[in-house]
Amino acid sequence: LYRAVFFEPLGSPQDDIARYSGADLSLAQALAGLYAGLLEPLRQGDTARLCMKLHFREMLEPTGLWEEEITRGIKPMHDALLAVLCRHFGVAQADDELRRLAVCIAGLGVHMHVGHDVIQQIAPQLNDGADALDRWSDRLVMYALAMIDAERQRRGAPAKKGVPA
Repeated sequence: LYRAVFFEPLGSPQDDIARYSGADLSLAQALAGLYAGLLEPLRQGDTARLCMKLHFREMLEPTGLWEEEITRGIKPMHDALLAVLCRHFGVAQADDELRRLAVCIAGLGVHMHVGHDVIQQIAPQLNDGADALDRWSDRLVMYALAMIDAERQRRGAPAKKGVPA
């Protein structure tokens, strides 16, 4: 029962990965797919918050499910995001800077779960309305594109045609 409650409400990592890993997707489309999957559980209201609390508990008092979550979900999602970034940067393999960038990009979406209660206290209007998560998703894509452009500039690479600088 604990295992079912821990894994099932958040959906399948493979479904989430399919939203952003297609080679035919633009960078902005891939990021929109990433954030769609990360934010979808928040549409379930209290269920997502309760799942997050359960995940925190598992990290503090491990039963082995958190390690399985990393292996089955988090790592494959991270690797798929790295593949998107490698395609964008035209490199065959991710280096540590792309790994850092992937962690930061994913962190924007993860913070929406972890920091939900804080956001409700400091700026509740940001979560008001039926389209609040859509607005968040649009901004997360915009901010992620800015981080990607900063890494492009750090690398001294020219801007790609059709990709916002």
